[in-house]
Amino acid sequence: MKIKELVAVLEQRAPPSLQEDYDNSGLQVGDPETEVNSALVCLDCTEAVVEEAATLGCGLIISHHPVIFKGLKSLVPRTYVERTVLSALKHGIALYAIHTNLDNVVEGVNGEIAAALGLRPISVLDPKAAQLRKLVVFVPMDHAEKVRNALFAAGAGHVGAYDQCSFNLDGKGTFRAGEGTKPYVGERGERHNEPEVRMEMLYPVYRESSIMSAMRQAHPYEEIAFDLYLLANSHQGIGSGLIGEWEDPLDEQAFLGKLKSTFGLTAIRHSKIQGRSIRRVALCGGSGSFLLEKAVAARADAFVTGDMKYHQFFDVDGRLLLADIGHYGSEQLTPRLIRRWLGEQFPTFAVRLTEIVTDPIYHF
Repeated sequence: MKIKELVAVLEQRAPPSLQEDYDNSGLQVGDPETEVNSALVCLDCTEAVVEEAATLGCGLIISHHPVIFKGLKSLVPRTYVERTVLSALKHGIALYAIHTNLDNVVEGVNGEIAAALGLRPISVLDPKAAQLRKLVVFVPMDHAEKVRNALFAAGAGHVGAYDQCSFNLDGKGTFRAGEGTKPYVGERGERHNEPEVRMEMLYPVYRESSIMSAMRQAHPYEEIAFDLYLLANSHQGIGSGLIGEWEDPLDEQAFLGKLKSTFGLTAIRHSKIQGRSIRRVALCGGSGSFLLEKAVAARADAFVTGDMKYHQFFDVDGRLLLADIGHYGSEQLTPRLIRRWLGEQFPTFAVRLTEIVTDPIYHF
């Protein structure tokens, strides 16, 4: 497979435009046109992982965390980042990272955590604004269904858990075709009245290119009348964290035990046991401390994340059970998600999971 073909599958599910401003996801080393026979998937790309990939003959490493996160001013073997990149170059191995864009889609990192815990996902904990637009297009009635279906197929018309959503209003359009035109209906130089449908539907900004292309291919007019509106609405499927529920609640001890067994942990940092039942759970893979108040506002019984600071356990103030399962612990399922997505599209392509534990934190 060419690297760009593998990347396209991942970026269809987690578009690069959804990464945070500070992030550096994408192809970091290598040529997208290069053909590779297999890929190695990991949470962190380290020197040891590169050596593992070289031994296995993998021409591409796909990591969650970008090894190149800040600008490099030189490539000499001083830091682990520089040594890792130099090793990848020496072995001819490409490096690709899919980080906060994978965090920000509901079926991404947090969806994988919720699935492992058996939670029914409800919504994104902190939905992003400015991710939705509305298309209004005027279509002759005999082509309305064709255009509508093309837009749905391209990704328009989703509202929460509903799809194929549109608003349609019948009316009459007028136009006069000028010299050199080839009007679908009417005659050049004469004003024409045509029964049309005003069609409206929402779409995510990252789908705009494919949606505009679908509209132009399905619409019969050579000059299409349409409007695009940027909306202030938050996109309920894009953003940080996740809220999920169980049908049957657990007591706090059973809940913490479930976290330990699910993620293979020897210990969990948690806030004071309050004797409450845990049914509604907020979660965020990686560093989710910035979402603590969002979890409280969402009426979560517990919040699961990593990298919480000492004083934030005071900030909980009995409002929920805070469980810090570590950065690595909360995101360790991410490589298998990436492998599954690639396997669904390319079932005969070899996608391996690293056998190296890259967690840099040890416990005595």
